[in-house]
Amino acid sequence: MYVYTWYQWLLFFYIYCFIGWVIESTYVSVRSLHFVNRGFLRLPLLPLYGSGAILMLWLCLPVKGNLLLVFLFGMAGASILEYATGYVMERLFKMKYWDYTYKPFNINGYICLGTSLAWGFLTLLLTEVVHRPLEWLVLPLSRTACITVVLLISVVFIIDTIRSVKEALDLGRILESLTKIKAELEEVQVQIALLKAETTQKVSEFKTETLVKITNLKAETTSVLKESALAERLQSLTENKEKLTKYLTFYRKGILRRNPTASSRLFGETLKELKEYSKKYKKS
Repeated sequence: MYVYTWYQWLLFFYIYCFIGWVIESTYVSVRSLHFVNRGFLRLPLLPLYGSGAILMLWLCLPVKGNLLLVFLFGMAGASILEYATGYVMERLFKMKYWDYTYKPFNINGYICLGTSLAWGFLTLLLTEVVHRPLEWLVLPLSRTACITVVLLISVVFIIDTIRSVKEALDLGRILESLTKIKAELEEVQVQIALLKAETTQKVSEFKTETLVKITNLKAETTSVLKESALAERLQSLTENKEKLTKYLTFYRKGILRRNPTASSRLFGETLKELKEYSKKYKKS
């Protein structure tokens, strides 16, 4: 069983990527009450599902026929793959593209008991029901036809992957920059508030202590200059924040819309603001 050529394996991979996209997009669209093109890529493909399906087929070869072991092997293998993928993506892109933190029996938000069990049942469904009809579809294809289809899909898949990775890296850098700017804005606003309070106090002293009028006047001038410099800094930071937010192109907003449950441990508040901006952009 499952003795295929490299191009047949690749074709199976793309088929299962598409099936995974259909499952995920349908589920999220029904919950959101509008269509969601789910996934990291813009193509209707979810590589995690394709990789998981191929891994399930490989792992279940030695135990095929034993439903319990097929279930356990598939559940364990797919869960390890999901954890590793989630861990690497968060380190690279500063975001969790799926997050099970609030699900019971989760491990660092990358996997949880419910999805792991679902992977086990999907393995049974895959090996016992789904894969055989797909074999009947793929195996009769001639070598030339199969390779042609695989190469065409692969070219588009690689281009989309490269662009999506670049955009996700850009988005991660934007999240980091906006978070730093936000912290600086808060600090400058606090300094301005303190200067205003200090200025008010000095004005009061100026009225009552006429003997030190010149000294107070100089201090007042210094405070005004400081406040002016801080105001300029505040304006500069605000403009930079607006520029970074507007830098989100259609495709970067698409990443946020395709992953509505995405989260970020380091930049959670900023990510929330960008999601809101993405929704406003879509409505406009």
